Amino acid sequence: MERIALVDVDGTLVDTNYQHALAWYRAFRRIGLTLPLWRIHRHIGMGGDQLVPALTDEAVDARHGDELRAAWAEEFAPLLPEVSAVEGAHELLAGLRSDGVRVVLASSGKPEHVDAFLDLVDGRSVANAWTTSEDVEHTKPAPDLLQVALDKATDRPGDADVVVVGDSTWDFVAAGRFGARGVALLTGGFSREELTEAGAVEVADTLPEVGRLLHRGWR
Repeated sequence: MERIALVDVDGTLVDTNYQHALAWYRAFRRIGLTLPLWRIHRHIGMGGDQLVPALTDEAVDARHGDELRAAWAEEFAPLLPEVSAVEGAHELLAGLRSDGVRVVLASSGKPEHVDAFLDLVDGRSVANAWTTSEDVEHTKPAPDLLQVALDKATDRPGDADVVVVGDSTWDFVAAGRFGARGVALLTGGFSREELTEAGAVEVADTLPEVGRLLHRGWR
């Protein structure tokens, strides 16, 4: 049976969650809405198609959704040079590959952001494939992105042993809907309790610990 790791990027391999929260905060302010940053942070991990109506309502999304998503991209761009890799990111991916695990970076980020993050973690040298926002119509917590990532990893998805690695509650809501077990990392700013309640079966403090959990679970 093939072993496949679908690894989230934002907040898991690169430290971006708070930059994303700030960019969304500033985007909402452009249309006269001041939302508490803590509320915005609790929705980071969703794609913009899901985040805007979840934080407001369908009427705001219908009227301002595209404008807000464009504003978020503009606000995030100056913050991009401040983003750094999470410690152990490349080593985790390389270790999985050396264990014979197929690795797909399951990101709903904009293609230019994913390109930048791949550079930060030297992801092209170790990942079998990766996704971007252009691969799906509906992002997390919908499971569509995980299906696309799995299809990129194997021609026999029904015969695969799949683990989702992520940092936000929405990663594990999506994993549950997809039918895959999840290993969570605390780097996204979500608590251990929030992650397990969302469906993560194990929670790690660091990426090296994630690697050890996966290695032990697949022995």
